[in-house]
Amino acid sequence: MSQDDVDKRKHKFRATAFIVGVAGISALIGFSRTLAIAKKSDTQYFDKGIAAHSIEMTETGAQLALRALKWGTLLATIGTGSLCFGVYKLSGAKDLQDFRNICGSILPRIPKNKEPKSRTEFENLTDLMSYASQWKK
Repeated sequence: MSQDDVDKRKHKFRATAFIVGVAGISALIGFSRTLAIAKKSDTQYFDKGIAAHSIEMTETGAQLALRALKWGTLLATIGTGSLCFGVYKLSGAKDLQDFRNICGSILPRIPKNKEPKSRTEFENLTDLMSYASQWKK
């Protein structure tokens, strides 16, 4: 590898590390702030929710979230599946090939893309911005 390639890799690594770091710190600050606001608004129930075996609350927040995830997944799967099956049955198709032909005749055709007449790949954002500033309609 040439020195130029090594420098490009280092720059990409540093840029990626910077973006990941900023995103991670932002997520941590946002979560901490939300937790602090929840604790400040209702301290009594917040402390009871942290304890796994509370008399008044039978399940922790993690258990509640897991139960909600299970029900949400089940309902989304059943809903989407029944919608797709209903459309299939209403189309009157006998098999999937027949269904494909029916949908192909009803839905509009999507034209194939032509080769672009301008540039489509850029090395970095500066290259893109300089190209966009020179480009005229």
